Amino acid sequence: MIKLTEKIDAATPAAASVTLPLDLRIKTRQRVTLDSGEDAGIFLEKGAILRGGEKLKSEEGLVVEIIAADETVSSVYVEDGLALAKAAYHLGNRHIPLQIEAGLLRYQHDHVLDDMIQGFGLSVTVESVPFEPEGGAYKSGAGHSHGAHSHGHSHDHHGGHSHG
Repeated sequence: MIKLTEKIDAATPAAASVTLPLDLRIKTRQRVTLDSGEDAGIFLEKGAILRGGEKLKSEEGLVVEIIAADETVSSVYVEDGLALAKAAYHLGNRHIPLQIEAGLLRYQHDHVLDDMIQGFGLSVTVESVPFEPEGGAYKSGAGHSHGAHSHGHSHDHHGGHSHG
């Protein structure tokens, strides 16, 4: 098995690639299949997040490019900065990973969240594209959510909103 153990400069030419969705790009130790069909293992330091376009190097010197897989996401395209900020606030309050760009919010598809956003008068487009959320959502690797239904920690929503 090819052991991918080091992140290297993205400008380095790659001889192979591996296509992974976000849920696998946040795992630092795992077995993967390169796009060529070869078995490989990723062995990185805890907390590493793989982004599309990054490169990994094997112990033998093989350079492998990370390709962010298309995944089902909900995209909110809105030019109104205030509406964008309000939607980001409410989604972020649910501790979900968010991709934030000018005029765009994107999250892993969840019909409950889609309904909430539509309740604000915004349109939601479900599409299949690479998902690259802000890095803070996974820096610790704990307490992230896959939708609107779990947090990884508890809240008391009756008097304020404190996380300690």
